[in-house]
Order: sequence, then C-alpha cells, then structure tokens
Amino acid sequence: MSIPLQAFPQALVWLPADHRLLGKEGQQTPFLVLGDKYARAVKQCAGAQPVLFPLADAGQIPALLGLVDGVMLTGSASNVHPSHFDEKVLDAALPLDPQRDALTLALVRACQACGVPLLGICRGFQEINVALGGSLEQSVHDREGRFDHRDPEGVSLDEAYGPAHEVRFVPGSAFAGWAGAETAQVNSLHGQGIARLASGLRALGHSPDGLIEAFEIEGAATFAYAVQWHPEWNCQDNPFYRAILAAFGQACQRRHASRTRQQGAPAA
Repeated sequence: MSIPLQAFPQALVWLPADHRLLGKEGQQTPFLVLGDKYARAVKQCAGAQPVLFPLADAGQIPALLGLVDGVMLTGSASNVHPSHFDEKVLDAALPLDPQRDALTLALVRACQACGVPLLGICRGFQEINVALGGSLEQSVHDREGRFDHRDPEGVSLDEAYGPAHEVRFVPGSAFAGWAGAETAQVNSLHGQGIARLASGLRALGHSPDGLIEAFEIEGAATFAYAVQWHPEWNCQDNPFYRAILAAFGQACQRRHASRTRQQGAPAA
C-alpha cells in the first residue's frame, strides 16, 4: 500500500550516507553518517525534508528516485576513488569511501536521465564530474599556480567556513543571478578539485587561480548545478548561499507538486 503524497507537504530530498569507522583505535565499528549541516540546510534553506536510505545500492536507485523530489550530494571527509578516473591513489593516508562511490556515481547518471533536481556540494561536485567522465586533481595545492584550497588548521569552525577567496561567474549565469553580481566570496575546504571537466558540463565559476568552482549540467530538464564550496554552512545567514538552496528547493517542490497531481491528489 503506497502512502499518499499529500501526507508529505514538503518535497523530499535524498542525501547519501557516508561509510566510516568510528570509535577508539582497535575498537572501531562501521557507522553510516550524514552531516547535520546538510540536513539542516535542506530543511531550513531549501524548504524540503531530508531523507536517508542508509543501505541503498545502485540497483535500487530507480525505485528510490520515484519516492523523492531531489538529490543533494553532500561533502565528505572522504574522496572519490581515483580508479574511477583511471588513476592510482597518490596519498594512501587520505580517506576513501568506495561504498558511497558505488551509489552516488550511478545516482548522478540516474538523476540526469530521469530529470530529478540535483545539487552537488564539494565531494558531490566532484562526484558529478567523475560520474559523467571527468577527472580530478588529487592534490590541488601541489600544482604550480594553484592556491592551497584546504581549510586552515587550528582555527574555529566559523573561521574555517569563512570567506576564503573570490569566485568569478559567467555573466548572466544562474550563479551570477543568485549572487546578485558576477563575483562572490566563498569558503574553501577541499584538497582535490576538477582536472578535466566532463563533457556535458559547463563551467560557470572559477577561483582566481583558474580552478573550476561551479558548473551546470548542460541541457538538464531541471535544476542541475554543483559547487566546490560549502553553501550549506549557515545558509540562513548568507543571502547568496540561501539563494542557491532556495532555487534547488523550488525545483524539488515543483517535482513534488507534479508527482502529487499524477497520484490524483491536490497539490500542497
């Protein structure tokens, strides 16, 4: 028996879980983790309800996408495994999450095929690029001419998530509209970044060192954008960040209204 969609007046947004070992050394156990800040951003700034399918696998994606109105691919402490863009691991000390990769790379392609609103943040930004055939720089700060985009050590969270550098947007792009200008200050907390942009993606924002910071999926039927920075952090207090999430939420709500009509119930 299906649950009527009118029981959920808010759009539902799927956020993937991270797979981590937590606990004392020698006594670590597996956990499925979702950052609180991402769930709160969906609730508070996108106006939607975050949902989690903790043990979802790629084979379940078609059925699960039919239950939700959008997908947010979150940031994470882990990196996309470089085997997905035909490279070896350069730094074995950096965390990886192959179980997440197995889900999210397939999820990107499914969202694109099914017209499901998609927002990628940090790792999610990188996942979209890799899923569609792009590659990553495994250590941006070691590349000549690049900034060190990692967050500084030994500072408060507010300092770590504070403005770090400028991003310049393509004139007339969605990001220029959300920012209300062709440039904006953003935070920066990543060690990896885009090397080769996937075919079908259009870069819409660059940092001063030339690194791609924002893109869209060209020709997407609905919202399909991603950013390298973290707009989820205190989004309610940052008009630019809030505008990005609000636009994503509006796209999700339109899908929710359409699905509600198809089920024969009045839209909320």
